[in-house]
Amino acid sequence: MGKLSKQTISAQIGNKKCEKTGAVNMPLYFSTAYRHTDIGVGTGYDYTRTANPTRDVLQEALAELEDGKYGFATSSGMSAVQLVFKRFKTGDHIISLQDLYGGTFRYFGTLERQYAIAFSYWDGKVFDELDGLLQPNTKAIFIETPTNPLMQEVDIEKVAQFASAHQLLLIVDNTFYTPILQQPLNLGADIVIHSATKYLGGHNDVLAGAVIVRSDELGEFYATALNETGEVLSPFDSWLLIRGLKTLPLRIREHERNAKRVVQFLENHALVKEVKYPGRGGMISFYIENAALISPLLRSVSLFTFAESLGGVESLITYPATQTHADIPRELRESYGLTDELLRISVGIEDADDLVNDLKTAFECASKEAVRP
Repeated sequence: MGKLSKQTISAQIGNKKCEKTGAVNMPLYFSTAYRHTDIGVGTGYDYTRTANPTRDVLQEALAELEDGKYGFATSSGMSAVQLVFKRFKTGDHIISLQDLYGGTFRYFGTLERQYAIAFSYWDGKVFDELDGLLQPNTKAIFIETPTNPLMQEVDIEKVAQFASAHQLLLIVDNTFYTPILQQPLNLGADIVIHSATKYLGGHNDVLAGAVIVRSDELGEFYATALNETGEVLSPFDSWLLIRGLKTLPLRIREHERNAKRVVQFLENHALVKEVKYPGRGGMISFYIENAALISPLLRSVSLFTFAESLGGVESLITYPATQTHADIPRELRESYGLTDELLRISVGIEDADDLVNDLKTAFECASKEAVRP
């Protein structure tokens, strides 16, 4: 059989993994310890922090979906970022995109203050600027694409060529597009990370992260680092993530179909100044005409939920300035376009007409409330 599609890989996760019982659904192994029959004689499992059968199946699937060789399931998206940065030490320098998740920016600040790992920030647009950011101690480039929350696509292949020419690691956060829409390792990236809480899980019911690599050297390094620190995903959460991954391709298609309908509505609304949508996926950001409309709009939505996650089957609307990016100083975030007029939408898989009607009603209510004496 030739190479399988992502949809087939997703649907088959866990099937035929239990030879003893023939279980179609991957069994959930809660055991923390495993019996040895003699010294050095066992099943390959010793202690669940080091390896767990349920988590192993998940990690194998994550690697296969991203066209990698090694996958690591961690306890959250931020623990995935922390695992990746165990590769670096005091005195190292990293080039990062400016427009990135607020929690990642906050963590980078901690690395600077406590461990003297330096960061320089790039807008992701002018590639000639990368040469100017390069230092003798630069070790890696970190990007999200599309960016969060301004939805700018960054040319991974072009960044990878620069990174390779200067012996730098390229780390790509693929949370927004998932391996269904984008495979960074195939474009030259060295490391892919996910907040698996989002699209990979897809149901707003599991906190998880993922790291995927292709090289043996990185695979061995991160396997050791993960075992040392114990930031592993629990067996039950691993099982939940397997369940979510099974429908990932189907969900992504619906997220994207609905997002394009919502974009069409927003682009034609008088109260919307600008829509940020990269043309793929289910994430949209937009600038509203007046920040005074934000609060009444958020109070008026019915189907959309005012919450700060993304990627689930339910549609969410987020206010980055006070939620996901609150830790970025106002002057800094406004300098690159993250202003108080910006809203971010994670479009779910509800009926597109219902979503558009909900936004239409919310805009009408917000407009009336804003002009009320």
